Order: sequence, then C-alpha cells, then structure tokens
Amino acid sequence: MTQPLTHASALGVDLGATLSKLAICDAEGELHFESIPTDDLERVEERIEALGPRNIGLTGGGASRLAERLGSACTRTDEFTAWGAGARRLLEADALAGDTRNLLVSLGTGTSILLMDGENTMRVGGTALGGGTVIGLAGALLGTNEFNEVRRLAQNGDRAQVDLVVKDIYRPGEIPLDDELTAASFGKLGHPSMTPESKRPENLAAAIMGLVGENVGLICAGLSYATQVQRVVYAGSTLHDNGYLRSVLHSITSNAGRTPVFLPHGEYGGATGALVLASPTA
Repeated sequence: MTQPLTHASALGVDLGATLSKLAICDAEGELHFESIPTDDLERVEERIEALGPRNIGLTGGGASRLAERLGSACTRTDEFTAWGAGARRLLEADALAGDTRNLLVSLGTGTSILLMDGENTMRVGGTALGGGTVIGLAGALLGTNEFNEVRRLAQNGDRAQVDLVVKDIYRPGEIPLDDELTAASFGKLGHPSMTPESKRPENLAAAIMGLVGENVGLICAGLSYATQVQRVVYAGSTLHDNGYLRSVLHSITSNAGRTPVFLPHGEYGGATGALVLASPTA
C-alpha cells in the first residue's frame, strides 16, 4: 500500500462546489493528487497544515473562505487563469502539449469552456449542464444522489430505450440525417414507443449522461469552429472514471471534425494551475 504523503514543498487547491482538489508537489518535484469534500473545510485545512508547504495557491469558489481559515500568505488566482496554467502543465507532463491553441473544457458541476492561446486563457462560453445536472436528474429519476452509482449504471445502460432517435420518427431515407441521431432526449418517456425497458435504472442513467455529453459536445463543437480551434481538451471531475460520458464526448467531437483529448488527471487542472502560479519552479 502506498504511504500517504507527509510533506509538500508547494500545494495548489481548487475549491469546487462539491470537491476540493489538491495538487501537491513533493521534495523531488513530483506531483500528487488528492480530493476532499468542499463542505469539510476543516479537513482541507488540516491536510494542508500537515503537509506544511512553503507555497500555497488557491482558486475556485471557496478560495476566499479557505484563505481566511489558513491565516497565512496564499496566492489566489481566478479559476480560468488557473485552469489554463494547469492544463498546460498536465499536457506537457504527458507529452500532449501539441497545439498552442486549444479549447479547454472544464466539466464540473457546470461546464466552462476556455480558449487557450499560447500563455493566455479566456472564457469563450459554457453551459449550466454538468455533473450537477447528472446528480439532480438522478435524484429525481433514480432516487440516488451518488455520482459513482449513476456512472456505474450508465456504463451498462442503453439510452436508445429512453431517447427518441431519428429512425423512431422518420422512415429510412425520408430525411438526410443518420438514423441513430438523437431527436429528443428522454423523448420515449410518455411517448407511444415507451416500453418497460425505458424506465430501467441503467437505461435512465445512460440517458442522463447522454443528455449532458451530447449537449456539452455540440456546444464545444460550435465554439471550436467560431474560434478556429482544432483540438478540444476535456477535463473536470465529472469525467473521472466515466467511460460512458467520455465515449459520448469523443463521438460528438470526432463527428464534428474536431480532435478530442482527455486531459490526464483532468479533475486536478485548476489545482495544478494554482500550484504552478504560486510556485513557478514546482
């Protein structure tokens, strides 16, 4: 079993709506990652104090509250700048730096879409769809607010049992669209084509993930054309160990003629950026 890290030379924290993500640089310059529920700020504070970093970078919605609790010198930065700096560091670490211009998609509770242009990062769009949507709809339709349970169910589900697709409405050849394209998310619920399969938990979970993934992917595709960017880099905690959502995003992005990339350790992009900006040599 790997022993928990006991000391850090520098540390970055991204305090999201649900999770606080920690990017930790040890004495050898290696990066380590941890996460703690944001509603347990005392635990976050205790972990930072136990690691004893010389430099602390903070970003995210709860950064000001944590800075007050720590009562020490911290470097605070806005979330978009932190995500840009963190994504560049993580892409370079995994030999994925490639293009200097990328669309960076932070898919957390909601979704922010950023244009990375060299060393500059600016927000160019976003959507209220994200992990918060998944949890909210799962609570209403499945009776669970456990994201990992929804993710597991979706992996074994068939959203075509829940969504109306083109072939459910048109006969082959009647319209110049792929028969399998989604015509209406959740369209079979309350429709004559609804069957008992439509309400199976795994199929509903897949439809929830599909709703989020398709719409995020389509918005990103449109913005990639507007900004003339070829590569779309997806990141954020909602994608962690979420093969189903990744497959939807990959399909939509590729079909739009763009190149999807999934950022390694992508849920820690903001925390990594906060670390880099607080300690450039880390």
